[in-house]
Amino acid sequence: MRAEIDGDAEKDVDVLVLGGAGVDTIVYVPELPLPYADSYMIDSGIRARAGQTGDFVALGLSALGLRTHHLDFLGDDPEGDLVRALHRDRGIALTALPQPAGTKRAVNLVSPDGRRLSLYDNSRGRPDDRFPEATLRALAAVSRHAHVSITHPCADALPVLREAGVGISTDLHNWDGENPYHEPFAHAADVVFVSVTALRDPHATMRAIAERGRAEAVVATAGAEGAYLLADGELTHIPAVTPPAPVVDSNGAGDAFASAFLFGRLSGEPPRRCAEFGALAGAYACTVPATQSTALSRSALLAAAAA
Repeated sequence: MRAEIDGDAEKDVDVLVLGGAGVDTIVYVPELPLPYADSYMIDSGIRARAGQTGDFVALGLSALGLRTHHLDFLGDDPEGDLVRALHRDRGIALTALPQPAGTKRAVNLVSPDGRRLSLYDNSRGRPDDRFPEATLRALAAVSRHAHVSITHPCADALPVLREAGVGISTDLHNWDGENPYHEPFAHAADVVFVSVTALRDPHATMRAIAERGRAEAVVATAGAEGAYLLADGELTHIPAVTPPAPVVDSNGAGDAFASAFLFGRLSGEPPRRCAEFGALAGAYACTVPATQSTALSRSALLAAAAA
């Protein structure tokens, strides 16, 4: 199976998304943590759909009108077909490199209040996987910005992206502030997103990221408590936004936040305004069931921001 390039790589790209392509199987459970039982009846169904972190960032960016290109490994399997179909149907350019180990996948248990427990299958990759340097350089050369997922082998792409002179962002997700795996991403990116979930001291971690790396903005998302923004040496609290509909699922909220923040940044908005865009998109994402792949449109975001 050869690498597939959908879309015209000769055209300018606003954001190159690296990694994070895969399929999630969504299971709505009665509560989390789920008490042990021999079996549970799932009346809402158990459904597999394309969309892991890179897919959702690409989807969010594209919905906001940014020219987006996604690069990752995919298997020649039904899961890979779902990912290809998502990009094709949404008009998102995709470069799919062959992955004999298969497409990345996960199982997400979702509780009635929208909380999520993810079970990641980390066997869908090989230690020696690398993005072909020629492909990476060619895409970086026509891109304004690169959003780098923390999935393997994205860390090895960071020096090439930096050399190409593109802006870089990354999402450390539920980093504990100590795992060394995340450090190359945290220290190479101009914009760093992280969840406060596993951080003992979020503010100290944010400042350490800025001091040890090159980040111009560090954002720590805190769910219903909003987010914290560190930019120009100033730490600011960004209030949470009331969702426009009932909260049903937190899947993809962080990816939506990152997409809208980057939309603001690439539009020339100041960091606080970018974070406010992120809060609006994240709140909207919480109203969308995980079985769907829907992102806030540019017109809806700007209308909400104006209101």
